[in-house]
Amino acid sequence: MKLSVVTPLIILFIFVYLVFIFPFEILASWLGTPGSPLEIISSTFLIYFICLYYFRSKSKNKILKFFIYEGVGLGSVSLFLITAILFIEFFFYIPNQIKLSTFFSLQISLLVYGFWNARILKVKNIEINSSLISNCLTFVFISDVHIGSNHPKSLIKIVAKINEIKPKFLLIGGDLIDSSSFDIDHLSCFKEIKCPIFFVTGNHEYYIQNYQKHLDDLKKVGIKILNNQSIKIGDINLIGIKDNISIIEKKNQYKKLQNRNLFNLLAIHQPSLWKEIKHDVNLMLSGHTHNGQIFPFNFIVKLKFPEIYGLYKSKENLLYVSSGVATWGPKIRIGSNNELIKFELSSKLNS
Repeated sequence: MKLSVVTPLIILFIFVYLVFIFPFEILASWLGTPGSPLEIISSTFLIYFICLYYFRSKSKNKILKFFIYEGVGLGSVSLFLITAILFIEFFFYIPNQIKLSTFFSLQISLLVYGFWNARILKVKNIEINSSLISNCLTFVFISDVHIGSNHPKSLIKIVAKINEIKPKFLLIGGDLIDSSSFDIDHLSCFKEIKCPIFFVTGNHEYYIQNYQKHLDDLKKVGIKILNNQSIKIGDINLIGIKDNISIIEKKNQYKKLQNRNLFNLLAIHQPSLWKEIKHDVNLMLSGHTHNGQIFPFNFIVKLKFPEIYGLYKSKENLLYVSSGVATWGPKIRIGSNNELIKFELSSKLNS
């Protein structure tokens, strides 16, 4: 079996143990009822195969989805708290009763905050001046909507904020949908948006059953897919590159689609391409990272995506990586926020 196939399976097994088993193993020991090695191993394998089945089968089972997604949220918070307590205990003796009371008080507080914070949507304003822009223009960028993980009703707040801004166009940077149970009616809210809507695919669009049919259906709610394509909007050369191609192909597509006489605005789901084209693109917009979503996952995500969140600059060229307009998996945000970005482009002469 190839290493590229085995490695994700090993990572998933380790993740399952650390998030679903280890925290409860430690809690059981603090309560004086530790599990046996056989119980720990068998429990890890059971949850591992449940997770493997869910992701490989692209299951529509809502109970499985709830168990896995919310289990990841609960387990992640528990893992980090227990790790912190164990670290402190390495230096100071802490009675089990103190450890338990500390753990549960912090866990409940963090979970309540995380659930509350995941329901807030912030609007971020970014102004960009360029000699390539002659007329001022406002547009909105969102990414990682994750309808499937999130209920279609979550779009109501997003659409309302977009219409308040009255942008020239809306740009969606991937992971709009992520469930095989998706139906195009889930996106009916987009019909209320009073401007053109452009979309590039993310990784999650390709994980669902019959993904091409779902992508083709997007035009029914007014969404135009930029599938390795460009479109001219005033002084802007808007480029969209799909997610399911190699980094070399993405670079080649950009080189082919760029126009040096216009302001090149690139929408691409993952920020990995930045280091390859940062000297050529005027503004690149990405998502995917969620800024780690739950602290301290941001440190782990940053290992793979150094440009994890925010605005990055290379001379006059810019990259913005969004933390996403919604969550993926557990409905928890700790140390990150849902955001919608309002971009205002204007001429340098007006600055």
